[in-house]
Amino acid sequence: MSNGTATTDLDATLEKHRVELTGYCYRMLGSSFEAEDAVQDTLVRAWRSFDKFEGRSSVRSWLYRIATNVCLDMLNAGNRRARPMDLSESTPLAQAALSPRPDHTWLEPMPDARVLPSTADPAEATVAKESVRLAFMAALQQLPPKQRAVLILREVLAWKASEVAELLGTSVASVNSALQRARATLAERADQGADAAVSDPLDEEQRKLLERYVAAFEGYDMTALTALLHEDAVMTMPPFDLWLRGPADITGFMTTLGSACAGSRLRPVEVNGLPGFAHYKPDPESGGFAAWAVQVLEISDGRITGFHCFLDTKRWFPLFGLPLHLEAETDQIEEGV
Repeated sequence: MSNGTATTDLDATLEKHRVELTGYCYRMLGSSFEAEDAVQDTLVRAWRSFDKFEGRSSVRSWLYRIATNVCLDMLNAGNRRARPMDLSESTPLAQAALSPRPDHTWLEPMPDARVLPSTADPAEATVAKESVRLAFMAALQQLPPKQRAVLILREVLAWKASEVAELLGTSVASVNSALQRARATLAERADQGADAAVSDPLDEEQRKLLERYVAAFEGYDMTALTALLHEDAVMTMPPFDLWLRGPADITGFMTTLGSACAGSRLRPVEVNGLPGFAHYKPDPESGGFAAWAVQVLEISDGRITGFHCFLDTKRWFPLFGLPLHLEAETDQIEEGV
């Protein structure tokens, strides 16, 4: 076999693990871009040291070992990404002010396609989706890095305790202890919205709820929107630390500080295992609609409980393969922008 063929085969062998490794690193780091950087670093390290790989474990296990070490190194700085409601109390509408915090503060959204490998097992697919939802991701961020790795490997990826112990270079007893502590921490957060009752795939009621949401939002019909929001619904807008609770404050914000969003257009996206939309607002300068936010919705008991708007469009829209502009005349996505 020629060196060129061997190199191509190695590239293909490593590359087929990219999506699941990205999902793992994203759960570990809470950042879309840091996760992709970590995976690239992992694959480069693997490629460079493949001649030293002795085959005592599978290539997949070996890659997870490298990825874990990369993530633990990146987490040594101690940064824990969060949602606005993890950092402060909600702000009454009368005191609402838009104060940004640095990018590294925030838990970041991620397209499903980049972190959820295709699988024929519905139960496995459901676990994978649930484990990238924003509330679960925020709960993971409260765990020390090694506990985080143990929980993801054991609970999400269904590794055996002995496999995790080997990967981390520790004992089975240590792995089981770390898993117990991690579960206890997550249980404490279970009453802080750490679950979203979203079917996979969406059931008929949820699809109709989203249709009504699109109609209410694009029509900027606050009465209709209020009817869709849970009484304790929250709205967040990273990079701003402001967050609002309840339909009155949410719709009040939308008709005051957020009034420029009247007449917007929404396009569906699959994000963090949840329903989402690319939000384009009217563009008074060039006409049509300008990219404004990636929205992630949480749903429970037939109502919207979370309404999370990620506003850094120059980062998010390319990540999702979305253009930055919609044409007004045809209301179709303008390709190649």
